[in-house]
Amino acid sequence: MNIRLTLNGHHIDATLNDSATARDFAAQLPLTLSLRDLNEAEKIADLPRQLSTSGAPAGADPAVGDLAYYAPWNQLATYYRDAPYAAGLVLLGHMADGGTEQLATADRVTIEAAP
Repeated sequence: MNIRLTLNGHHIDATLNDSATARDFAAQLPLTLSLRDLNEAEKIADLPRQLSTSGAPAGADPAVGDLAYYAPWNQLATYYRDAPYAAGLVLLGHMADGGTEQLATADRVTIEAAP
């Protein structure tokens, strides 16, 4: 599924994978979330409800530009720098090139299905 993130007034395209967790996340859209910085590598946001992790691996090693769900804290995690493997992290998708620059300075994000 193609989605659009709006960060600092800029539209960033992203693609969600076909996992149960990503489909459950897409069912919550549109969302506007407050972002907090974590470890100068990612922005995190609390989600309105827990997502299904059916069939998800035990954890993941995120890459720059990844969108992920951190199940232990029920948070969306978006990566603008490299971060290590994390247990409980489920990859949801990836932002198009250029999105990480906007993400690094954003404090809010709106996420919706792409038109």
